[in-house]
Amino acid sequence: MSALVDSGLFEDPTSRFTLLGEADHDRLFAWRNGRGVRVREFLGDVADAAALLPASGSAINLCEDRYWFVVGFCAAASRGHATLLPSSRAAQAIADVRSAHPGTYLIGDGQTCDADAGMIRLAERDSDSQQVLLTCAPIEVGPGQIAAIGFTSGSTGVPKPNIKTWQNFRIGSGLNIEVLSNALGLTGDQTANVLATVPPQHMYGMELSVLLPLFGPFSVHSGKPFFPADIAAELESLPAPRILVTTPIHLQALLRESLTLPPIAAIVSATAPLSSELAQAAESKLRAPVIEMFGSTETCVIAHRRAAREVDWKTHASVELSPQPDGTLVSAAHLSAPIQLQDIVELRPGGHFRLCGRNADLLEIAGKRASLADLTRRLQSLDGVEDAVVFQLEPASASEVRRIAALAVAPGCSEKELLTKLRQAIDPLFLPRPLRLVARLPRNETGKLPREALLAALFD
Repeated sequence: MSALVDSGLFEDPTSRFTLLGEADHDRLFAWRNGRGVRVREFLGDVADAAALLPASGSAINLCEDRYWFVVGFCAAASRGHATLLPSSRAAQAIADVRSAHPGTYLIGDGQTCDADAGMIRLAERDSDSQQVLLTCAPIEVGPGQIAAIGFTSGSTGVPKPNIKTWQNFRIGSGLNIEVLSNALGLTGDQTANVLATVPPQHMYGMELSVLLPLFGPFSVHSGKPFFPADIAAELESLPAPRILVTTPIHLQALLRESLTLPPIAAIVSATAPLSSELAQAAESKLRAPVIEMFGSTETCVIAHRRAAREVDWKTHASVELSPQPDGTLVSAAHLSAPIQLQDIVELRPGGHFRLCGRNADLLEIAGKRASLADLTRRLQSLDGVEDAVVFQLEPASASEVRRIAALAVAPGCSEKELLTKLRQAIDPLFLPRPLRLVARLPRNETGKLPREALLAALFD
């Protein structure tokens, strides 16, 4: 096991709690191939998967099917193993994590494209229901047992590891469940059905599509639809109430299409800023509240808002924010210790706050100030621009001012035309040079833009 996994964060080994047990057997847990999977069957699959795992180590779970990801995740947990979540599933990112964590093994399913000869592949159960009844042992974990180690996206530099214990996840999930249950008005034994467009290997996908069915009255669809027509079809395959867990990029693509969607009880968005205009358009067309979640790999979700109606954020219960000169200190019941974020906030009454930008995003040139987020928003709002990002380059020397650069997707426009239009919208001191037109931005599966990918696209 890695140094992090062996770092003594396991609390009293005799103190354990049950994730799923006999009382949950008949609850719907997931949807696969148009069929509901109950907890009893899920536990049987977990027991089968656990039998395939080594005695020690930690897992990197590359399953494409969300159901099999959760099976592998819980199988590893049942053996006391942590699941490592690299910043991406690129070969180099996985190799870097494995190099830093000796003894790491790979879990995959039938859809996983990886040539690693040692990968443990999970397969469909080939047994009758009686066998399921014999193998559906409860999943028990220790509160201080490491559930996952998430690595930051690398959008601001080198990915960093963040440890999450089962106690962290249990408390944090309770906060998310409270927010969603209130928004949906869930009552009694009602189960909400989640369809997510984000991968389970990302912390947002982990929280909103993996942990929800483990800790609350939710079932999850096994797929990860990408195209709008696929999202519509998969939503149609689920019974009400339906929750769509997505990103601004997927939501924007969905609204561009003339599709008829079944009723959606709520839409959850994260990973990138959601404009009030996009949120309002989504609520109008899809007739569902859009709940924007605020969080990070370091903190998990800590706040929420109704972006179509609210500018300010509402912190989750127990979350306390302390503004610092270079960011914000976050304390919460689901965090093992306070965590410093680069985000600058302005506290408001009643547990609300206003997000003012990130410390790393703030620019000052010749005594004038701007933010990369605002510059990006203004470039994206220009006629003809479909997508764009503004970012800073590293200086060639200590005395050189950091240049501002931009990438834009704007078919039919020239770089000169965009700069001319942008000059009317921002102070010329902050005009990005270079500004390069590209066919698409190098977004990852959750819509984020890793810095290395931006630089590669700019200088390619």
